[in-house]
Amino acid sequence: MKEETEFRPKPMVEVGGKPVLWHIMKILAAQGIKEFVICTGYKSEFIKNYFANYGPANLDFTVKLGDPDSIVYHSQHDEFEWTVTVVDTGLETMTGGRIKRIQKFIGDEPFFCTYGDGIANVDIQELIKFHKASGKFASMTTTQLRSRFGVVDLEADGSVAQFREKPMVHDWVNIGYFIFEPQVFDYLEDNSVLEQEPLRNLAAERQIAAFKHEGFWQPMDTQREYQMLNEIWNSGNAPWKIWS
Repeated sequence: MKEETEFRPKPMVEVGGKPVLWHIMKILAAQGIKEFVICTGYKSEFIKNYFANYGPANLDFTVKLGDPDSIVYHSQHDEFEWTVTVVDTGLETMTGGRIKRIQKFIGDEPFFCTYGDGIANVDIQELIKFHKASGKFASMTTTQLRSRFGVVDLEADGSVAQFREKPMVHDWVNIGYFIFEPQVFDYLEDNSVLEQEPLRNLAAERQIAAFKHEGFWQPMDTQREYQMLNEIWNSGNAPWKIWS
């Protein structure tokens, strides 16, 4: 992704003319989550400027020059219902440390948490219901991947029995889209890696529930995936576009 991220953070790389981060937030807002805390680091100024200037950059407006408070917008976006807190959590901070550093903005309540580069049409209300029923400190959304390659099934004597084109892999992978209880902060250090000791310790104590997602999920880790997401969006049939 160097071609896209050399001058901006990956969550600001655009799909269909909008940052990946915007797509993730639209998915959540369409399902009732409209208060956001964004953990920034690398080139955080891009994200700060994007949200600080969201209205003028996206809407027609009238303003009396010299009086920025006089600005009047001539239409409204659903995004104007969002409350967005942008926090610089450090350039080199690891994933768990970033969450730890926004604890004061979360307070003593359960919260949703995800990465800034994975798009999925997760049913958030079902995830919340699943999490509450589990009674655990954390719920993690998981999915099964499709193999990048076709598979050859062999007989015991080495004969080819059949070909299977890119079958589903049986293992489940973590795609983020977590719900955490405030107790999770006790498992985090200022610079811990969420996916290492914190999640491992929670798992050892049987405090993570796995929510199985069988719908769309696609991370954006390579130039190929970036192009694929744009092609899907431009087709007019993006499965994650659940908003009107």
